[in-house]
Amino acid sequence: MRAWLRRTADRAVAALVRGLFALVRLLGPDRAAALGARVARTFGPLLKPHRIALDNIRHAFPDLPPAEHARIAREAWDNLGRTAAEYPHLDALWDFDPDSPRQGRIRIAREVVERFLALRDDGRPALLFAAHLANWELPAIAAKKHGLASAVIYRTPNNPHVARDIMALRSGSMGRLIPAGIEAPLRMMEALDQGLHVGMLIDQRFGRGPLVPFLGRPAYSNHLVAHLARRFDCPVHGARAIREADGGFRLDLTEAVDLPRDAKGRVDVEAATALMNRIVEGWIREHPGQWLWMHRRWR
Repeated sequence: MRAWLRRTADRAVAALVRGLFALVRLLGPDRAAALGARVARTFGPLLKPHRIALDNIRHAFPDLPPAEHARIAREAWDNLGRTAAEYPHLDALWDFDPDSPRQGRIRIAREVVERFLALRDDGRPALLFAAHLANWELPAIAAKKHGLASAVIYRTPNNPHVARDIMALRSGSMGRLIPAGIEAPLRMMEALDQGLHVGMLIDQRFGRGPLVPFLGRPAYSNHLVAHLARRFDCPVHGARAIREADGGFRLDLTEAVDLPRDAKGRVDVEAATALMNRIVEGWIREHPGQWLWMHRRWR
């Protein structure tokens, strides 16, 4: 009986999600993002994660007054609402054309384009790390749209019906999809063996990782990128999207990061993890209202 109730609830939730997605598609990306932002700004501060966000922001920016902490939290809810509402429009959001004289919704500096093309055409596997900033799905869209052979780690929803719908939505827009879980490191190694560029978000708590500084406090951090860089000795780059005031996005790709090494010349996993954390921290401090502060990063 309990299993039947669970299956029934899962189907009902999936039907609701499909209905919401259909409504959001009808609105178009701009109106959907504006509505998502309004809903999140209105209801987010009433929820428990808002208290988590404020506490995280206070620790990261102890010199700012409470009014600034509250402003950053409101902006974070705005960004989260927009990102959620943009999800069904990921393909429509992408309008970057390097040959067009007009600036579209997606903006990429010439030197970043050249960096991307060199990465795509060098014939080597590589690792890319990213964070929950702005619309964090866009770097994976960029890879697929412009021919970068890639694999992306993603978190599978618990609802199997929703999971299938999300997979169908993502599969046409991104490279190979690797579900997060116990087999993910093996799937990542297989992808690197095949010459793919493997990307993952590294900014959430990872209890099995080393304790390294992040935004002023020690945090258990994801060390998989550093481990794989040590094993494959391949380049590592940071990738991010930046939400701009007019609704557009600026995409960035770092140069290959010079990872710390031990006395034998191998990547030092803990020190490399700490370095990538510092890079992500710099991104967050540059645009604090675009990060996902609601996560219990330091628990």
